[in-house]
Amino acid sequence: MYFTSLWFHSATGTDRHAVPGCLMDTGKDLLTLMDFSSERIDKTLRLARDLKARRLCDEPQVLSRRTGVLLFEKPSLRTRITFETGIHELGGHPLNLEPHMVQLGKRETVADVARNLDRWVHLIVARTYAHETLEELARRCSAPVVNALTDRFHPCQALAFALTVREHLSDEKHINTAFVGDGNNVCVSIMVVCARLGYSFILACPDGYAPPEETVEQCRRIASSTGSEIKIVREPREAVANASIIYTDVWTSMGQEQEKSRREKAFASYQVNKNLLSEAPAEALVSHCLPAHRGEEITGEVLDSPRCIAFDEAENRLYVQKAVIVRIFT
Repeated sequence: MYFTSLWFHSATGTDRHAVPGCLMDTGKDLLTLMDFSSERIDKTLRLARDLKARRLCDEPQVLSRRTGVLLFEKPSLRTRITFETGIHELGGHPLNLEPHMVQLGKRETVADVARNLDRWVHLIVARTYAHETLEELARRCSAPVVNALTDRFHPCQALAFALTVREHLSDEKHINTAFVGDGNNVCVSIMVVCARLGYSFILACPDGYAPPEETVEQCRRIASSTGSEIKIVREPREAVANASIIYTDVWTSMGQEQEKSRREKAFASYQVNKNLLSEAPAEALVSHCLPAHRGEEITGEVLDSPRCIAFDEAENRLYVQKAVIVRIFT
């Protein structure tokens, strides 16, 4: 039975995270991968591969007669489509709330939005500018909350990356991930999943664009227990020299548009192009979370090359997110 441990949320809107600023890990939310064990990530990836293999054939209907709401402050293609499709294929009813319909923290408080949704829906998928908004949603309702991207973390993207790596590099004894560019939310989440799975991770970024030192040190502590390594360097060629996979993302993320000119100058020498790939092993693969700004952080030539697995990773968003939902509701 898929519903043996399903949460039924309280008709009184009980606050399951009663201490402000102290968000407890209930095991149901997916806010970051930082607190996920290596075993938990591995089981999620194994389930994702199984769900991919039997898509539309004996799908676990864990959301039958249940509703999942997508609460998005930011634009989305891959995240919205894969979550809506996944909720539907798992037997549920997806609802998408456009930013102008809710206006979190403006039309009404985040807490009030959470308390209302908690009375009606069974799953909240949130894509917010501030990670604190996501935490507030999770704190104020008993329905599970899944992070569909915040300014600090993008855990579902990292899970899709890990699944794609397993599909393409399953026989590799040691995987070296080189991230070239901004130490942003995607970078942090890739770093976390690498540390958990024992993949070495090296980031090449300009001075001032590394992830928070506290986050890096936490990942290093995790990596020390899995036999991997976390490094930050300035030179892209150094980062890719022994890479199994080279990853990049846009230089200017949503909400940073006012920094675009400054960032373009800072990252001008961090483009993933043919010249940079010539410094990497011939078998090294390339990925990107998408959307890509062709001609900026990556060239069209590389993005469209046989070495690029970015679109495989985009496809795998569907399966890892379905796996996350199934594990929440079983």
